Amino acid sequence: MLDRFTGMQVFAKVVAQGSFSGAARSLGLSQTMVTKHIAALESRLGISLFHRSTRKLSLTEPGRLFFIRSQKILTDLEEMEQEVSAENQEPRGLLRLNAPVSFAIRHVGPILPEFSRRHPLVTVELGLDDRRIDPITEGWDLTLRIGRMPSSALRSRRLAQVDFVVCAAPSYLEEYGTPRSVADLPNHRCLGYTLGDEISSARWSFGPNGERTVPVSGPMHANNGDILREAAVAGQGIIYQPTFIVSDELKSGRLVPLPLDVPVMTGPELHAVYAPTPHVPLKIRAMIDFLVERYGPVPPWTI
Repeated sequence: MLDRFTGMQVFAKVVAQGSFSGAARSLGLSQTMVTKHIAALESRLGISLFHRSTRKLSLTEPGRLFFIRSQKILTDLEEMEQEVSAENQEPRGLLRLNAPVSFAIRHVGPILPEFSRRHPLVTVELGLDDRRIDPITEGWDLTLRIGRMPSSALRSRRLAQVDFVVCAAPSYLEEYGTPRSVADLPNHRCLGYTLGDEISSARWSFGPNGERTVPVSGPMHANNGDILREAAVAGQGIIYQPTFIVSDELKSGRLVPLPLDVPVMTGPELHAVYAPTPHVPLKIRAMIDFLVERYGPVPPWTI
């Protein structure tokens, strides 16, 4: 009979890697052995842990519940080993961190070398993704999210405030004029973010709670804030973006903020999100503490 605990470890690695072959490479096992461990677990439990297709491997609902409980057991073991071993009293191991693309490029990647200097035994795997990530089913230790936190079993810690700004390049304002009110915006070239809700490619909302909305249009839309920023710097139009995307350009004068008659929306908060476990692994606690230190009390993107 295959070892039950090893089976849980193999199962967790399959979830983290998204495939049997990826888990096999990560664990140094053959794909056949990984398949045998999963088959033994499913036979013992009397359930299917995964939905299998030629293109995607995803957890069934019983598999998701088993993953949550397995993570607790594996985390408890890791914590126990750290507590009883003097040489394990510092963060170590692989930390899988996921963050939004533009934010990660400008405000996560540049500070990771400092984290590595402080915690040389931790290896960081950084994933960039603008969609909402479920750290449990997708195998991420920690995800950074910008926006309202929905009610869920996940745990989170607030890291910083995110503010918005409406801005344009001096060259655009010289050619097309400066809008003085939100009512002027429909007559201007507005570059829209296609993944937004209140601030999208078709409408922009203003006021603390988005109570004033105006239609907008322009020569370009994109699902990435960095692309919109570069287009604005080139004088292509006006953008309504988080300050973490445009703070450097505002400080240098390549973009200038537009003082309109209605304030921008109150920005969302940045959170660190992770799976609910009684004992958060040292590597996760170390990264959260590091991000709190680097992003607060005044975020570096404040203008």
